[in-house]
Formats: sequence, C-alpha cells, structure tokens
Amino acid sequence: MRSSSSCYILLISLIILHYVSCQLQPSQLTTMNNLHKLLQTNTNNSKWNSSQDLSNPCSWTGVACTPNGSSIINLSLSSFSLSDVVNDSSWSSLVCQIETLRSLDLSNNNLASIPPLLLSSCGDSLEVLNLNFSSNGLTGLLTSFLSGFRSLQVLDLSHNFFEGGIPERITEYRNISLLDLSYNRLNGSIPTGIDQLSNLQQLILSFNNLIGEIPPSISNITSLKQFAANYNRFTGQIPNDIGQLIGLEQLLLSANHLTGEIPNSITRITTLKRFSANQNKFTGVIPQGITRYLSNLDLSYNNLNGLIPSDLLSQPNLLTVDLSFNSLEGYIPVNASKNLFRLRLGSNRLRGEIPVWSSGNDTPSLAYLELGYNDLTGLIPPELRLYKNLSLLDLSHNNLTGSVPQELGYLNRLQGVQLDHNHLSGEIPSEIGGLEILVKLNMSWNLLSGSIPPSLSRLKMLTNLDLQVNNLSGQIPDSFGSMDKLLELQLGGNKLGGVIWSLPTKLQIALNLSSNSFEGPIPESLNRLTSLEVLDLSNNRFSGGIPSFLTQMPSLSQLLLSNNLLTGLVPRFNPNVNVSYGGNTNLLLPPPNPPAGWKSKNPVSVGIVVASTAAVVVLMVVTVVAVIVSRKIHRVNDNEESYHSSQPEVVKSRLLTLNVIHRTNLDLAKAMECVGQASSIVLKTRFSTYYKAVMPSGMSYFVKKVNWSDKMFQLGSHDLIEQELEVIGRLRNSSVMIPLAYALTVDSAYLLYEFTDKGTLFDVLHGSLGNCLDWTNRNSIAIGVANGLAFLHGCPLGPVILLDLSSKAVMLKSLNEPQIGDIELAKVIDPSKSTGNLSDVAGSVGYVPPEYAYTMRVTKAGNVYSFGVILLELLTGKTAVSEGSELAKWVSTKSKEKHKFDQILDSTVSQTSQAIRDQMSAVLKVALACVNVSPEARPNMRSVLRMLLNARN
Repeated sequence: MRSSSSCYILLISLIILHYVSCQLQPSQLTTMNNLHKLLQTNTNNSKWNSSQDLSNPCSWTGVACTPNGSSIINLSLSSFSLSDVVNDSSWSSLVCQIETLRSLDLSNNNLASIPPLLLSSCGDSLEVLNLNFSSNGLTGLLTSFLSGFRSLQVLDLSHNFFEGGIPERITEYRNISLLDLSYNRLNGSIPTGIDQLSNLQQLILSFNNLIGEIPPSISNITSLKQFAANYNRFTGQIPNDIGQLIGLEQLLLSANHLTGEIPNSITRITTLKRFSANQNKFTGVIPQGITRYLSNLDLSYNNLNGLIPSDLLSQPNLLTVDLSFNSLEGYIPVNASKNLFRLRLGSNRLRGEIPVWSSGNDTPSLAYLELGYNDLTGLIPPELRLYKNLSLLDLSHNNLTGSVPQELGYLNRLQGVQLDHNHLSGEIPSEIGGLEILVKLNMSWNLLSGSIPPSLSRLKMLTNLDLQVNNLSGQIPDSFGSMDKLLELQLGGNKLGGVIWSLPTKLQIALNLSSNSFEGPIPESLNRLTSLEVLDLSNNRFSGGIPSFLTQMPSLSQLLLSNNLLTGLVPRFNPNVNVSYGGNTNLLLPPPNPPAGWKSKNPVSVGIVVASTAAVVVLMVVTVVAVIVSRKIHRVNDNEESYHSSQPEVVKSRLLTLNVIHRTNLDLAKAMECVGQASSIVLKTRFSTYYKAVMPSGMSYFVKKVNWSDKMFQLGSHDLIEQELEVIGRLRNSSVMIPLAYALTVDSAYLLYEFTDKGTLFDVLHGSLGNCLDWTNRNSIAIGVANGLAFLHGCPLGPVILLDLSSKAVMLKSLNEPQIGDIELAKVIDPSKSTGNLSDVAGSVGYVPPEYAYTMRVTKAGNVYSFGVILLELLTGKTAVSEGSELAKWVSTKSKEKHKFDQILDSTVSQTSQAIRDQMSAVLKVALACVNVSPEARPNMRSVLRMLLNARN
C-alpha cells in the first residue's frame, strides 16, 4: 500500500514537472504578448488576431518552439504588413529579447530599411542561423547590413533594392550555406575571396546588374550545389577550373555578356543536372560529352559553330536541349535518348535529312520538336507517327521535299504544326483532320496541290490556318462554316475559285482570299464576320458593286479590294479603315464629305452641287484612268509582291537592346515592311496590332503598332515618348515583354519584341489548349505573371502601372513561360483624353477594379485586382465574364458558402490528386485577397508572389 502511494506521488510529480517544463519562459511569454499587441495596433494585416491564445504563443502562426515548448526558436513575421512606421514602435527591440531565436523570417513586408537596433542588438547577441528579408523595399548598400549575425547559415535578401557591389565583408560569414541576393540593383562584381565561404552550397545572384568576370576562385568552393548568375552583365569567360565543383547541380549563366568557349571541364561534373548559358556570346564548338550527366541544356542565342557532338542527344538522363539561334553546321545526331522531351535546334545551318530516333521500345518521349530555319533536305519521315507525345512540330523554313505524310494525322496530341516555306508537294492528307486539339496549322509557301480537304473542318480547336501560296484548287469547303474557333484563315496565292457559300463566323485576325480565281459578286456570307479586322480580296475577279455591309463591320481595320472587276460608287468607310481598291477600272470615287454644319435649304442648289460634284468625280476618274494607262500599271500577279503595301513614314527610330544577337539581326527597315500587310498580322488587341517580321537572318520578331483612338495617343510628344521608351528598354525581367527597338511615325508608335508563337493566355486557356494546361502549367504561369508585375511595380525609376492587365495581355513563350505585354501603354496613352467607355483605359470588362468607377485612376492596387481575376481564370477555367456575370463576383459569392470550393475550381484539374486540390485551394485564397473590394485590403504584388511560392510547398 505504501509502495503504491509512493508510485502515485512520483507519477503526479512527473506530470507536474512535465507541465511546468512545457510552459514558455515567462520572459518570452511577456515579450510575445507585447509583440502581439504592438502588431495588432500598428499593422493592417497581422496574422495574429484577437482570437489567438495569448497563453500559448507556440501555437501562433509563424512561431515554432523547442519540443518541450519552453523556448521560441523560429519566428516568421512574413506578410505581416510591417513597415518603417511600425519600426518606430520598436518591434525589433522585442524580437531581440528572444535570446533563443535561431530563425527570423521578415519577408514579404514593406520595410524600406532594416531597424538599426535589429542589426546592433540582435546581430551581436543572438545566434540567428536563418535570416530572411526577401521581398521588401530595402534600399542602400549591403555593407550597412553586414554588421552582425556572424553565425548565419542562410541569408535571403532577394527581391529588394540594394545597390552597389557585394562587399568583401561577406567572406567573413564562414558558416553561410545559402546566399540569395537575386532581384536587386547590385552593380559591382563578385569578391575575389568568395572561396573563403567554404560551406556555401547555394549562391544566387540572378537579376542584378553585376559586372566584371566570374572569379576563378569560385571553382574552389567544392561544396557549391547551385550557382545562379543569370540576367546580369558579367563578361569574360567561364573559369576553366569550373569542373572542380564536384557537387554542382545547377549552373545558370543566361543573359550575360560572357565570351570564349564552353570549358571542357564542365563535362566532368557528375552531379550537374542543369546548365543554362543562353543569350551570351560564346563561340567555338560544343564540348564532346557535355550532356553525359545533364537533364537540361540551354545554349541558345550564342555564336557556337561546328558540329553537334554525336553523343549529345543520346544520354539517358537528358530531358531538354535548346541549341537554337547559333551557327551550328553538319547533321543532326542519329541517336537520341528515349527520355528526351524537348529538342530545339532551329535557326542554325544544319543540313541533311531529319533522323528517325526510334528502335523498338526506345522511341523518344518528344513533345516539342523544333527544327525550323535550317537547310534540312529530304522527306518528312513517316516514322514521326511513333512520337505519340508530340505536341509541337516545327519544320518550317527548310528545303524539305515530297508529300506531307498522312501519318501526322495519327499524332493526336499535336497542337502546333509548322511546315511552311519548304518544297512540299502533293495533296494535303485528309487524316490531318483527325488532330482534335490542333491549334495552329501552317503549310504555306509550298507546292501543295489538289483541293482543300473538307476534313479540316473537324479541327474544332484550330485558331490559325495558313495555306497561302500553294497550288491548291477547287472551292473552299462549305463545312468550314462550322469552325467556331478559327480566328485566322490565310488562303491567298492559290488557284481557288467557285462560289463561297460558308465561312467561319468567328474570324478575327484576317481572312485572306487574295490572288486566286474567285469571281462573281462579293459574297453576302462575309457580313457575318463581325469581328474581322483584315479582309483581303485583292487580285481576283470579283465583280459588281462594293456591298454596303462592308462599311458596317465594326472591327474592320483593313480592306483590300484592288485588282478586281468591281464597278459602281465606292461607299464611304470609317476613316479608321484602310481601304485599297486600285486596279478596278470602273469604280467611281465617293464624293467629298460636306463641310461640318453645311445644310442646304434650296433643292435646286442641292441639285447643282450634286451635278457639279459628279462632274468633278467623273473628271477625276478619267484623269486617274489616263495616268494608269500612261504608266502601264497592270495587275500584279507575283504572289509575294501582291502582299506589299505602303509603309508608314518613320520620323524617329532607335535600337534599345544591348543584346549583340538582336543588334546584329534587327533590321528596322525590313521590320517596317511588314506593317500593313494582312499576311503579317499575328494578333490584335484593343490597343495594339502585332505583326510578325522575319529578318534577313531568318530570325522573327514582333512589330507592335500601338493603335490610337479617342485622341488618347499623345500626338506630337515624340521627345517624351522617346524618353519613356528608353527607360522601358533598360528594364530586364524574363516575365515582361521588353521592347528591343522602336520606330515613331506622326500618329503611331511601333515597338519591336522577341517573337513568341504560343499566343495569349486567354487564347490558350479558354480556347485551343485549355485542356492541356495542367496545374503545373497554370501555377507556373501564375507565378511568372506575379513575378513580372511585382518587378514592374517596384521599378527603380518609379512603378510601371498597367492600363489593361488581362489574360489577353499575357503572351506565352511556352505553356510555362508567361510574359506581360503592353507595359508601354501608360507612357504613350493619355487617359485624360479618352472619350470612350469605362474600360477603354482602366482595363477590359471583368478586370476593372470596382473603385475605378469613382476614382478614375489606374493604380497598383487596381493591377492587383486584375491579376486576381487572372488567377481566378487559371483556377476555374472560366472567362473574366462568364454567363453574364463577372468572375470575381461569382467566386466571391461562392466562397462565402460552406464547402463550395470544389464547385469553384476547374474539376478537370483539381480532381487529379488531393495534393493539387490543396494547392489550388491555397492559391484561391490568394486570388480572393487580390479581388477584395477594398483597395487597401489587397496585398502588394511582392506579397502575392511570396504567397504563391509558399502555396507550392
């Protein structure tokens, strides 16, 4: 009995001892409660609300304690809306009182400076191992920061505004394993003593303005696993001893000014998985065995020459290879790994035939095969049918012969086929009509014959069909009228004829029927093309009058009717429509417009005026005919010449890019030749028209004409526009379309960009490829757009605020790589002169923030709202205005109902797995914060970016 009582007393004692030991130290409990009160009082977005259990800070968001709960070791105040105002309230002094602190996360706040007390007190007294100040507004030199925290192992200062160089003092932090200084304004060089950081595993310096050479001493840091120096201004060569980094996994050197050859020592790094050195000035040959251990290799946009090593494509771990835009010669290697997913060899000097990479079950997993702009010959191999995963096939601009293999029709994952500018002959296989998710089909500028297969009308996802300049004959299939997704139809330069009964009704970019044998009246079926912007009927045998319905097509900007047999009076078109009707000898010009306010009360006078006007018109017609006859101007039959039109007169022009590749290849005069050609239009938005310009070198670029309406364009302010474009041209961010050059005319601005052929996010998500965008794609797009917008809002010379941020303003380089376009509109558009609708300036319908109705101001918070709508599009698969309701309002209403998240998310994506559903739910919360009706309650873009990155974990 006595023994039993002793055991009971001992058990009670242990319980009491355990309870006492699990309590937070009284001093830290007081400190945390004071910090809680301070943040509640001074911030708008503290995650510690009044419902927190004040007796147990270890349960608070962002707080981690020792296993027994007696001490705080990790404190995260990320996204707490901390600012310099809060600094004055001495939150830093409270943090410094937590003597057991080992990790401090202050990322995603609004700090413009680091509290001196935090550096002097915490830095000297605490043994903090992890310190994160990323995504704030910190400015100044790094030297001022490096005055404490000598025990640091992780230091993240990325996404701030630090300037100057990387101080030599950084080498005193001998324990550091991760140093992230990316996305700042650093402009010095890497310290030569960087190798003193013998424990360094990750050195991330991307997206700065760092200069000088990569110090050879970096090769001595044998612990290094990641070295990211991309998007800087480094010069010189890659250190020859780089191969000493025996544990290196990622080497990122893209977008610098590096020269010399790729060192052979790289091939000896057995751990290296990713080597990216595109957009530099590397010369020489590609080292043999460079892909022996790699998964991803990108050496595009350099000056590499010689042959592609025979073993380059055959290594078993290889997933992606990009060698495009070099001067490589010889043949494509005949062996390729079955795991190879993406291969880009375009814009080189490769010759020979397209190899067949298949042997038994070792067929490559190719999804993207891009071999355009080379000198390849021979046939398109029928064995391509074995590449069941193929999504993009680009064989354009080669010297391929033979027919288009019918086997292509069996590749049911194809989304883009580009076979243009070859010497292909024979008929278009009807099997092509079986490609159910095909988005773009281009077989133009070949020798194809026969009729257009009616089976092409089964391509329900097709947006762009280009068959121009071939030898096709017969009629346009009547079934084409059912192609509801088609935005562009290019059939010019063939031998087509007959009656046009039916056409796709949703055509928007262009309908080109020029240089064929169509005859009879202009078809009435054209009046249903209410969204069409370019109509080219030139060089045919159309007769009769110009129908009046052509004057009532609201989106029409260019109408080409020249060299036909049209008669009668030319109707009066809107001044914004460029009409060409030369070469129709029996057309009468319209009478001049009467003066404004002119009104006749005398019928006789009216008759005299009409008669006089008619006489003048007849005299003008006779004169024009006489001139035509005297100069012997005949109908132009040459296919290529028929597409040329007059160029706008350039007042000023300038190259902005410093990239040697672009400066070498860009020909502004050649680029401006495409402007006004229907066949060159790639995309039209509310403010802009995008043309594709092919340079003499074979490289393609966008030429974007900034359209003006409602007197919104800042006419006559060329000097101001030049200054603004110079500033924009110096920006550098992979998620933003940065102009490479510009040309100014009297009433327009033309900007040149790198060419991307995926189209807009809107077209991909809501059109052709929507079902192909899995959550990985959508999440990458969301993070990319957020990254670009955060960069624009934090630009050094003042924020760049977008006038029209929507999914139509986001271009896709690939299904994972978005680029924000139209960033220059705020500089060349004067919103005060707008007389149009609400959305003319504030954005597209569905993206306009609610406060614009009364503020009439475009703001960063408004951009956040528009971005939130884009997020909702990615999450739901719905358009910004769906079924008569704005998406943001619909989602906000649904989200307030319990257990409705599954009804909001796109079920085709969210039901893939529980992990994906959880990630989408986390991103949905971010989107809802962005579309909050209160501008003050919306997070800034740096916070949004960080929240999206955290949602992936």
